[in-house]
Amino acid sequence: MLKSVALFGTSADPPTIGHKKILEELSKIYDFTISYVSNNPNKKHKENISIRSHLLKTLIEDLDNPKILFNQRLSSKWAVESIKKCKKMYEFNNLDFVIGSDLIKDIFSWKNFDKIIKEVSFFIILREGYPVKSNTIKMLETYKVKFRISDTKIPNISSSKFRVNFNYSNLPTSLIDIVKKNNLYESTKSVE
Repeated sequence: MLKSVALFGTSADPPTIGHKKILEELSKIYDFTISYVSNNPNKKHKENISIRSHLLKTLIEDLDNPKILFNQRLSSKWAVESIKKCKKMYEFNNLDFVIGSDLIKDIFSWKNFDKIIKEVSFFIILREGYPVKSNTIKMLETYKVKFRISDTKIPNISSSKFRVNFNYSNLPTSLIDIVKKNNLYESTKSVE
């Protein structure tokens, strides 16, 4: 029997309650969700990848769900490399690549886009303020991109919003002490 697998790479700078909700929802849909932290070549990251991966790993361990796996060895700044590593390591062929609706229009310019669309289907998580527009859907269809759009409601918080409006309530509980003790994201903090 084919297993359904979601591959969820994220910058996680830091992981927020939005990331937590996405992981929880993916575990209801897929047999396995495999997550890792990557450096997005189009973003400037506040904390280094080892700190961000420690935070995501802590969040996933706290979720204590055998269907959610953390594997930092899959990390690459190129989605095509992470997909290749995942398929080789786990020997899964049925793989959905999870992406936020804020990034879906960018996939057309990704390195090896033509190879990626042959290897995976996209599972698009709707982010508030980033609807998947009809012209984007037409482009996906033109390029024969396999995709599904999630109807899951995700909290309207992102890592970038967290860094602008620093508020511990937007972090998963398991990460608050780590962030406080290590003064992470402190320079973004204005008033608590």
